[in-house]
Amino acid sequence: MEYAISKQEYEKIRTLLYDESGISLGDSKQSLVVSRLTKRLRDLHMDSFASYYQYVTQDQSGEEFTRMLDLLSTNKTDFFREPKHFDFLRERILPTLEKEKQIRIWSSACSTGEEPYTIAMTLYESVRAPEQWNFQVLASDISTRVLAHAAKGLYAEERVREVPAEIVKRHFLHGRGDSAGLVKVKPHLSAIIKFRRLNLMDDRFPIKAPLDLIFCRNVMIYFDRPTQERLVNKFYHHLKPGGYLFIGHSESLQWVSHPFKTIAPTIYWKEA
Repeated sequence: MEYAISKQEYEKIRTLLYDESGISLGDSKQSLVVSRLTKRLRDLHMDSFASYYQYVTQDQSGEEFTRMLDLLSTNKTDFFREPKHFDFLRERILPTLEKEKQIRIWSSACSTGEEPYTIAMTLYESVRAPEQWNFQVLASDISTRVLAHAAKGLYAEERVREVPAEIVKRHFLHGRGDSAGLVKVKPHLSAIIKFRRLNLMDDRFPIKAPLDLIFCRNVMIYFDRPTQERLVNKFYHHLKPGGYLFIGHSESLQWVSHPFKTIAPTIYWKEA
């Protein structure tokens, strides 16, 4: 069966996605919605996008909305993606915290976990006597599916192919037998990361203590400017004086009103 989406059906799905997740689909994304949701409609034996919209909005568990969100968004990520941010963490941030030996970091759109695990590896690789430090990494995402994947810390070996072999050896276990071809994050990394579902569109975030660093990379490209502005200013509130915000290399806050000082095109500082 071939599916088509009417303008009214598209607007309903587009509005739902925006209201619940902040993702803003353009006026010309109807074909993307059709291509990415068609298989789901077939699996559910539905004959129209109107029926699917009703199904999503009536699902009180929210599981179908999460599935729809996964299908319509892109969860592409890699270990040590955009490495200059991790260089900055190692060279500029951690030396200033040597005395207190404590750092709190939020990976706010962690997807399948590569970013928070890279943060954890950077912490362990960058300080003397890491066992004396109090590392805390909050890793959140709106999608329960990608969070479940991230919490397992299990990846195909090809995912760490570009990571230096000595770093892989220190921080991953190689699978054998039925698990051959897989690697698993070692316990010392997973011990410092807390995974939890969190929607960046929530009015308040359940974060009590101020943070040293927030990663929000390659997410705001899906948001319109008012949504970006609200989010960035919420981030500012949760950072301690002297804290940093990292955004993706394809993103910019040039047209967003915010109180941060720009350190580099994708690095922002809350003045001490």
